[in-house]
Amino acid sequence: MSPQRRTSDWSSGNLASPLSFVELMALERLDTTQTSDRDHEPEKIERFRSLAAPFPPAEGTRSFGGHVFAQSAYAASKTVGKGFVVHDMTGSFIRGGRLDVPYVYTVRHIRDGYMYCTRAVDARQEGKICFSCLCSFKRDEKQRTFHHQPSTAQERFRSILSAKRPEDQPISPSVDADWWIENVKEGNITEREFPGLDVRKVDMKDYNQPRDIQEHPEKYRQLGQYRLKGSPDQDPTATLVQIKEREQTGEYDNLYACAHMYSSDKNSLLLIPRALGIKQWSEMASLTLMVVLHQHGEALRMIDWEAASSADGSSVPMKWFVQEGWTPQSAENRAVHESHLWSPDGTLVATSMQDSMLRLRKPGRAGNL
Repeated sequence: MSPQRRTSDWSSGNLASPLSFVELMALERLDTTQTSDRDHEPEKIERFRSLAAPFPPAEGTRSFGGHVFAQSAYAASKTVGKGFVVHDMTGSFIRGGRLDVPYVYTVRHIRDGYMYCTRAVDARQEGKICFSCLCSFKRDEKQRTFHHQPSTAQERFRSILSAKRPEDQPISPSVDADWWIENVKEGNITEREFPGLDVRKVDMKDYNQPRDIQEHPEKYRQLGQYRLKGSPDQDPTATLVQIKEREQTGEYDNLYACAHMYSSDKNSLLLIPRALGIKQWSEMASLTLMVVLHQHGEALRMIDWEAASSADGSSVPMKWFVQEGWTPQSAENRAVHESHLWSPDGTLVATSMQDSMLRLRKPGRAGNL
């Protein structure tokens, strides 16, 4: 499916999301401006417009928050020099994303250094800011003088992960809540395919069953496994040899980083009521999401070249990554979701932390968000 849609095509509100991640993230460059203020240094501003429709969770009227989060970073990546890869981003969700109009991303150059550079991004729909973030990029310093990380999810959950191949795990639902899953099973709801990534939900029921975990929600864990959909190359005619050469030069590294960021938000908040034993709630929404990417180069990259050597040449096999999610704290109608993203070899690729709103009943007018 081609993502080449212009703003006039959005009016129907029925655009299907392209399945490949590179098409889902596609952008149209708009204009570049240079501010001129006698009292300040000139500031460069670049603008981009999204071309593909985002995914609507629960078949609702709002877009998946991970889309605007990841695409903001992708837009920012179009403004940095070669070798700079996103390593940290913190963003605030201000308004729910709409499905009937594109996002317009305004990227401000905050700093351009030799090793680090910073961008501020505002995502707008019809002129109103719906998401705002700071995104930092850095070069690979190619120094490995020290290193430590927690014990890997693959070690701690070996028996669970080895019980089934990732592709045999159930597809992660659009809404990971019992009422949604039951309606899908009964045929009352038909789920559309989640675009960009193939995401699977690992059965953690036995792990989370013991009373000690039920009485201590911070010990609750949910694992997911994910891989990229489609080729990372924008050229559909690119051969495997060309793609491998381009990947080795780091051409896709920012796209891969954005894919990990996109995955970090998939059903993330829905873990929280499960961990707390809450069956019903009136409102749930992301407030702030931060993702720190700890690794550059091979750890980020998503093509499984060992599998590619035995493939038929018509597709690009992808690695399966693991997301380990939990909730460390909740109070004041808010709750936190954290996760680790693990590469297949057990390298900690990224850490996410998300602050969210969780209300069990709607407040009065004075308490509205």
